[in-house]
Amino acid sequence: MEPLVTFGELFPYGIWRYAVGGALIGLGTAAIYLGTAVPAGASTFFESTLSYVSDLPRFNRAKYVASRDWRVAFTLSIVAGAAVYAVGFGDFGWTTRVSWWRLLGGGFLVGVGTRIGKGCTSGHGICGVGSVAPTSLVNVATFLGVAIVTAQILQSLGVSP
Repeated sequence: MEPLVTFGELFPYGIWRYAVGGALIGLGTAAIYLGTAVPAGASTFFESTLSYVSDLPRFNRAKYVASRDWRVAFTLSIVAGAAVYAVGFGDFGWTTRVSWWRLLGGGFLVGVGTRIGKGCTSGHGICGVGSVAPTSLVNVATFLGVAIVTAQILQSLGVSP
C-alpha cells in the first residue's frame, strides 16, 4: 500500500523552517503570557487596536484600552516577521493561486468565525491547547474538522483556486 502523502510532499523545503517557526511562536506566546498574563490571540489583538479608531463600547473596554499599545506592537511584529522572512529568503512573490475575491470572502468568514468561536486559531490553537483549556480543545477540533470536510467537498466538486 502506498502512502497518501510522502514526507517530502509535506515538507518540500525541509523541516527546519517549520521547526524554527514553531519554536519562535512558542517562545513568543510564552513571553507574552508570562509578561502580561494575556494569551496571545491575534483576533483579540486586532480587536483591541480598533479602540484607536472606534467609539463603540465593544472596542473600548478598559482591558483593551489599557493594553492596546503593546498589542499594536505585537500585531505589527507579525507583519514585520513576514517582511524579515521575505528579505532573508528572497521570497517576495505572491504565494497563492487563490483569486482575490475568494481570499476576501474567506477572510470575512474567518473574521465572523473568530467572533462566534470567541477567538482564533492562534488563541485557541496555540495558547488554549497548550494550556489544555477544554473550550480551546473543542474549538480546535471544530476548526480542523470543518476545514477538512470543506476541503474534501470542494475537491470532489472540482473547485480549484
